[in-house]
Amino acid sequence: MKGKKYNYFRHSLIIGFVLLININCDRDLSDDAVQTGFSSAAEIFIDGFSSGLEYYPYENSKLDAFTVDSQTKYSGSSSMRFDVPNFGDAEGAFAGAIFRDDNGGRDLTQYNALTFWAKGTKAGKINEIGYGQDFGENKYEVSIQNLHLTTNWKKYIIPIPDASKLTQERGMFWYAEGPEDENGYTFWIDELKFEKLGTISQGQVSILNGNNQTETSYVGVNSLIDGVTATYNLANGNNQTISISPSYLQFNSSNTAVATVDSSGSVTSLSTGTALINATFGGASVTGSLTINCAGAFVHAPTPTKSQANVISLFSDAYSNVPVNYYNGYWQPWQTTVSNDFSVQGDNILNYTIFNFVGIEYSSPTVDASAMTHVHLDVFIPGSIAPGRQLRVLVVDFGADGVFGGGDDTRHSTTFTAPTLVSQNWISIDIPFSAMPTLASRSHLAQLILEGGDGSLIYVDNIYYYN
Repeated sequence: MKGKKYNYFRHSLIIGFVLLININCDRDLSDDAVQTGFSSAAEIFIDGFSSGLEYYPYENSKLDAFTVDSQTKYSGSSSMRFDVPNFGDAEGAFAGAIFRDDNGGRDLTQYNALTFWAKGTKAGKINEIGYGQDFGENKYEVSIQNLHLTTNWKKYIIPIPDASKLTQERGMFWYAEGPEDENGYTFWIDELKFEKLGTISQGQVSILNGNNQTETSYVGVNSLIDGVTATYNLANGNNQTISISPSYLQFNSSNTAVATVDSSGSVTSLSTGTALINATFGGASVTGSLTINCAGAFVHAPTPTKSQANVISLFSDAYSNVPVNYYNGYWQPWQTTVSNDFSVQGDNILNYTIFNFVGIEYSSPTVDASAMTHVHLDVFIPGSIAPGRQLRVLVVDFGADGVFGGGDDTRHSTTFTAPTLVSQNWISIDIPFSAMPTLASRSHLAQLILEGGDGSLIYVDNIYYYN
């Protein structure tokens, strides 16, 4: 199991500013230009970087995690070296970056895979690795999760789902990896390039991880089709499943008066009724579907009336919010909750789907709520409330050291059931700190956790501490 701390950052990697570091170019590939006017160069790193490539680390990552190594390599004179930090490293919580073509992009239509050789100082699992991230639309992003490394050099293949779409791709390569069991390690990548392989055959393509889901929605609410995967059979007989952007697929709505879906998989509810959203890939049907039950006009949460001077806000359009690391840390392997946040008439809503529990962290810096008396949040459960359904709100203080797991963390959990929990109505929750005896301090608050979901939907708005 990976160190828990890294997973906190999994869904906040591409938020915020990035640092640009120029990379020396060892070869000129302009002779490979094709009819589109963009280079069709296959190479990304072969003893050096191809023309126009730039290195952009993610926010909160260890900025010097990447170097060129002339000592350890698979072939030639050098390789790409990545030093993953230890848990708690002050210089960065993880190693992660994109490698982007800043010469305008490349025509990759003649290739069907990204390939490379890799090994590590230990048998780790790279959390995410792939191509198609460019800090823009990331329109044709592809990745593999938990790529298994060994201590020996091994070749890896990441298939291209539909190369005809990659006429001007800028995102050549990206990765994100955190400590293994809270310990850092080093891995190397060499001979990184695109190839045309004759040994890849396509298998099943799915949306929503192959599930047929039903969702209650409201006019003006947007939903995003996620969990898009494709499986390929490689030359060694192994099946390789990759996560792909919805933009590789063609989507359809059975009732466009109720809900429409665009080419990126964004579903917009328009009127009361039911619509079935499904997709095809290359003309063939994919598994999984989304049924939208639109219940009509969206009802907004009550507008907060307290003065900003008496509030420390984590999420609300009514106030200035303190810095928040993330609103969904996706704590593997236990969590199923994913985020599908939306905005209606300028009102931003946290939308948690497949909800079992979710963590909101605001530890950089922690929050001193010593002068506050209550925690407030508004929640909305669109579906029915099953008998015995509970919702728990946990407030966590990281203690005087201000770090997770430092030995002085404390927390308190407050549980709500019916009649407090109701369906299709906003529930305003106010919990006094005086009712939290197990919370030893509130001068270093860093997490707010919601638990007790049944795999359905929950909307959340107006999360703040107040006096």
